[in-house]
Amino acid sequence: MSDGLTSEAGTGAKKAKPCPICQSPSNRESFPFCSQRCKDVDLSRWLKGSYAIPALEEDDPDDEDFA
Repeated sequence: MSDGLTSEAGTGAKKAKPCPICQSPSNRESFPFCSQRCKDVDLSRWLKGSYAIPALEEDDPDDEDFA
């Protein structure tokens, strides 16, 4: 099971992955974030729709203008 730490090639040392919000090293308690604050920022962004995937809507072929 991954604990959020990656092994550097050949050294055996482990380096924490950066927090996706502020790029500080993450910690085990709030992985993949560095703190509860960054977890809350991420949750807020999800709830506001900031992470929404844009989609192209196609015209409805049953639309009245089509006939």
